[in-house]
Amino acid sequence: MEKPSSDVAPSPQDGDARRQRKRADIAQALAVSPADVAALRRMAISEGGLLSDEIRGQVWPWLLNVPPTLLEQQPETVERENNKDYNQVLLDVQRSLRRFPPGMPDEQREGLQEELIDIILRVLKRNPQLHYYQGYHDIVVTFLLVLGERLATGLVEKLSTHHLRDFMDPTMDNTKHILNYLMPIIERVNPEVHDFMQQAEVGTVFALSWLITWFGHVLSDFRHVVRLYDFFLACHPLMPIYFAAVFVCLFQIVLYREEEVLECECDMAMVHHLLSQIPQDLPYETLISRAGDLFVQFPPSELAREAAVHESMASSTFKDFELASTQQRPDSVLRRRRRQRQSALGNSTDNAVVAVAQPSTARRFVRLAVMGLTVALGAAALAVVNTALEWAPKLDLFP
Repeated sequence: MEKPSSDVAPSPQDGDARRQRKRADIAQALAVSPADVAALRRMAISEGGLLSDEIRGQVWPWLLNVPPTLLEQQPETVERENNKDYNQVLLDVQRSLRRFPPGMPDEQREGLQEELIDIILRVLKRNPQLHYYQGYHDIVVTFLLVLGERLATGLVEKLSTHHLRDFMDPTMDNTKHILNYLMPIIERVNPEVHDFMQQAEVGTVFALSWLITWFGHVLSDFRHVVRLYDFFLACHPLMPIYFAAVFVCLFQIVLYREEEVLECECDMAMVHHLLSQIPQDLPYETLISRAGDLFVQFPPSELAREAAVHESMASSTFKDFELASTQQRPDSVLRRRRRQRQSALGNSTDNAVVAVAQPSTARRFVRLAVMGLTVALGAAALAVVNTALEWAPKLDLFP
């Protein structure tokens, strides 16, 4: 079955030789038993990501700690009749035409859409505590196009019970909580933009579709989507909100339209419109690098009090995974060093704009990989919810 090519095109800085070395390093990490997950995470985070869908099919299961025995199972038949989710899933899948490769024959696309429906309904049936949300299909279709139905089913199920867990509650409370991390991050990077957005009362709803689809709904180039998925799968569940902050602060506003945004009328509707227009030609490798820097400099633990009084299920689950790790937490080391530097500097920089630190490339990848490594160490810690809660009404969030 044909699918969109997501191989990363060579650049002057990342030529064929460098790609071949990276392919060899990935093959070496996969060849040992068990696979060297720490190395695979570093490869997924570093420039170019996992390079091709063939490699992703081998590496993504390790990043999500999905056992090979589970992936070998043939997906069971899905009963659609009288399924409470079927009608909404069908409507969303029918509106997903642009997520398939241009020029794909109708018959092939329709077959993939049927598989997409089956994957979603299958995961929901296996996990009755999970609640479908509009935009979930945008994530599932990416896994389907990269992996095929059998592999996608196993990985999407694991992703849904971990990274996406907050979005699959009966209400949007936990999703809103994650969005609450956005403004504290923006405030640390660019206080002027933060204050302007606060004055405009624009809120964070403009970033909702970015977050709950992992940008799959808003990016038109499939290569960019899967490159982000490499990054997100290798990192902490809250990394997408850091990437969203970079989207706003460092590029969409600061580098591209800072003057346009700050000089426009401080009106909610106007600012929301500006923030919702996403350029498609952004330097994604730089965005990923900056998001990693932000996470290292301002870890979620330092932002939690500002975000809300309770933490997300995904983060809580991730903490349980961390308990199984023998690695030293790099964020605690960084916090201690930062406090020491601040103490030495005194109050001379109290009113200065916070600059994003730029750790060396190698150190940054190691830190991020260590933070993400614990997801694959096998601690069983799933968030338990009350399945008797009523389903929240579906909101038409996507045109």
